[in-house]
Amino acid sequence: MRKLNILIVEDGRSQREMLRDFLISEGHSVMEAENGEAAIKAVLANHFDLILLDYKMPGMDGMEVLKEVKRINHEIDVVIITAYGTIETAVEAIKVGAIDYITKPVELDELLILVDRVTERRGLIRENELLKQQLGKQGITAEKIIYKSHQMVELINMASRVAASRASVLIQGESGTGKEVLARLIHQLSPRVHKPIIVVNCGALQENLLESELFGHEKGAYTGASSRRIGRFEEADGGTLFLDEIGELSPGIQVKLLRFLQEREISRLGSNTNIAVDVRIISATNRDLDVQVKSGAFREDLFYRLKVVTMSLPPLRERKEDLPALIDHFMERFARENGKTIEGITAEAQDLLLKYDYPGNVRELVNIMERAVVIARDNYITVNDLPFKNDSFTDVSGKKSQGSLRESLEELEKHLISEAMDKAADNQTRAAETLGMSERMLRYKLKKYELKN
Repeated sequence: MRKLNILIVEDGRSQREMLRDFLISEGHSVMEAENGEAAIKAVLANHFDLILLDYKMPGMDGMEVLKEVKRINHEIDVVIITAYGTIETAVEAIKVGAIDYITKPVELDELLILVDRVTERRGLIRENELLKQQLGKQGITAEKIIYKSHQMVELINMASRVAASRASVLIQGESGTGKEVLARLIHQLSPRVHKPIIVVNCGALQENLLESELFGHEKGAYTGASSRRIGRFEEADGGTLFLDEIGELSPGIQVKLLRFLQEREISRLGSNTNIAVDVRIISATNRDLDVQVKSGAFREDLFYRLKVVTMSLPPLRERKEDLPALIDHFMERFARENGKTIEGITAEAQDLLLKYDYPGNVRELVNIMERAVVIARDNYITVNDLPFKNDSFTDVSGKKSQGSLRESLEELEKHLISEAMDKAADNQTRAAETLGMSERMLRYKLKKYELKN
């Protein structure tokens, strides 16, 4: 694993030296600063991947240093070091741009987990930058793909690796998460980019109409078939066929789709002639196909043919790190489309948007932001422009938020970890992947919250 350039900003000499010696022993390059002013000078003169920043210092405090560091270079990762009793202030620092916090006295095992996570994250970010450069060279705009979260960084990296193959891809995710956007990205990154991507919503048509839509028909194949029709498979020849809501397919069409995946041939309705087509299948569902297979509603052999590679899009409530960038993007987009001057959003309105759980996912956020821009009376979006109020928010367990911010965050984290472990049948590797954290960090959290491990 690549080693980092780290700056330790700590006014306590013994604490600073202890952290320095430990990180150097792990192979990292380390510099020190005893106060905020010295830290800013170091940032101006050197390249750093990570800053470990004490929150409470004489002169410039941690928040002031954080803001200035982000102004100089927003790509530097900053972790706040704080006393246990002031975690609320550290959470405020995260809103400003810190990626995490760690409490005093610093436990070296916890620090190592955190530094490893930053190292992994920065590696993924570098891969993503290369991917964006690749998209740019191909003249592809990735405007709709706005993300910063670890989960989405990994997903987009996987898309770039999968794209070069002809393997079938199954995209799973709730409605509104952007499954079609991801499918289009895979197509754009593939050797098939110069051929079409054809989109079919399998839940939008009745069985007989969908069969004709997909495979085409000959004149006279059924009542009303007055001429030959080319189906979507033939239209997508050489390119990609995206089958949305794949769980809605009838048994008869499932059989014909399976035959194509086995033989790479189709036949139009009313014809006995086989037609070879070169089509890559990407399918998507918001259903649990495993359950449908067990109930007999979906063929098991087709299921495994479709899910050579499975990609799961997380709901927006599980990747709230992406929200600020998404909010800004849609605010600017709808202001431009509606000819309005919107300079920003108030802190109160932003806070409401960050707290909301978005059951409709990105699609719902798009609707909220378009409405807010259209009805905004001033140059700033306010709470009055949003369709909900403060008292409408609950945590993931369905309970109204109570207690301190720290307690609420810890309860939320504990609930999410417990839920992920249950869904993964106590498999720590799968649970850690779902949560977007390393296995080592998951083991630490399991021990911290006294959960099963």
